[in-house]
Amino acid sequence: MVGLAVRWLIGREDLSLRLRAGSVGAIAQVTFAVTTELPHPGRWLSGGEVVLTTGMGLPADPAGRRAYVRELVDSDIAALGFGVGLSFTDIPAELLDEADTCGLAVFEVPFATPFAAVVKAVMERLAEQQYEQMLAASRAQPRMTRAAANGGVQAIVHELSRASGGPVTVVDPQARIVAHGHTPPSDNVMAMIASLVAESPHGDAIADSSVIPVEACTVVVQTIRLGRHIHGYLVVELPGDPRALDQVLIGHANSLLALDFHKPRRLRAEQARVNTTAMRILLAGEYDESAARSVLLAAADSQEQVRVVAVRGSHDRAAVGEAVDDRLGGAGRAMFHTVGSDDLLVVVRGSDDIEFVSELFVDLPTDVRDHLRIGVSAARDAGDLRAAADQARMAAVVAPVGGEPEDALRAVGRTLLCAPDVRRVLDTLAGVLVDPIVDYDTKHGTDLLASLRAFLEANGQWEHAAAALGVHRHTLRSRLLKIRDIVDCDLDSARVRAELLLAITARSGTDGETQWQT
Repeated sequence: MVGLAVRWLIGREDLSLRLRAGSVGAIAQVTFAVTTELPHPGRWLSGGEVVLTTGMGLPADPAGRRAYVRELVDSDIAALGFGVGLSFTDIPAELLDEADTCGLAVFEVPFATPFAAVVKAVMERLAEQQYEQMLAASRAQPRMTRAAANGGVQAIVHELSRASGGPVTVVDPQARIVAHGHTPPSDNVMAMIASLVAESPHGDAIADSSVIPVEACTVVVQTIRLGRHIHGYLVVELPGDPRALDQVLIGHANSLLALDFHKPRRLRAEQARVNTTAMRILLAGEYDESAARSVLLAAADSQEQVRVVAVRGSHDRAAVGEAVDDRLGGAGRAMFHTVGSDDLLVVVRGSDDIEFVSELFVDLPTDVRDHLRIGVSAARDAGDLRAAADQARMAAVVAPVGGEPEDALRAVGRTLLCAPDVRRVLDTLAGVLVDPIVDYDTKHGTDLLASLRAFLEANGQWEHAAAALGVHRHTLRSRLLKIRDIVDCDLDSARVRAELLLAITARSGTDGETQWQT
């Protein structure tokens, strides 16, 4: 709704108005101007008006005049304009005193200023505001439409946030954030949305459009719906009551979001092919990557970072990709993936967590999901896709079959032995350095290999290794001298110790925590 502050009207020099009482009410918003000489005008008022009177119907007694002011305040008018020089030469003192008490702005209209001039000033300014809002809407709507065509959900949200001036957020049917503008939603607003969704698991208890006061702002919540299918909720935080402009733009954005969420599968498939081409360019690193990176930014977060998800263990990777595409489409995301001979790679936002990645696969049949190993890279710049893909593949190798996705950052320390080429080298090394020690232990009933491993895991520290074994350090020293005689290697060299430890670990078939998987 359009409106203008009372102080704007009083500040019009051509009207010569003078504020006489209720200065705190000068910020009230005027939505209409009316003249009346009724003694009880309250029942004819709807709120927001500037009431103009000469006092002809004003009660004669002070108590009645105070009651007159309170009736106007109860009617929620914006201000009272009192014309002097006709019925009264001055505004009655009791009227001004009551207005000060109630915080109602009262201004004096001099005899030379017609009420019609005041009404005209108000109505012309309100009309100008309506035109300005229509003009703003006519400019914002095409921008929003172009944003929808070029950038999807995230771009629509940014344009609506820019036009409304407040935080804008899109959440999915489970109240998880899909996209937000430059300003993230407040914790209180998200808690309110989560509560609404929890109370209405099927969306049937949430109105298609709700206006909810939350602390210092007003929140507009609209259901993003196409037919019976609910894609999520559009949440807009406004500093005050929604203006007509806000309502138009929010409704337009909601329509665009519903269409974007419900893009035909064929259109999503075509877009996915473009996205796949961009991924392959970045993964190959043989061409100018700037254009491909700009395409990939549609999958990135606000910091232009992405994570790569690598999926191993399925013979029908295309079907797995379709299931992931359905999940991403339901969240308003574009699909970026490639299907290789050994794995499926999917790009998600750098800000997405393991829980989000795990939910991408919940719709798969159990007999398919139980055979998958899923690795997730760390967040990387959108142009550094090759490194992210390598990390994801590395994590997938050590991920538990049918278990939760493995984060590459948590896989450190368990990945080297999972590389087949590295494993072959270490097996060969173990045949040279470890097998002779094992043979000696078998023939003589000793435990040299355990002593050697304790020494290596203690980084060559005699005392720590002896304590771990529960033997005297001299005993450990004599065992290590025997090992040097058997395999003739320099245990004082850090590199030799490192290779020996890897060879022992490889030959034992375990790294102490996770069984090696082929």
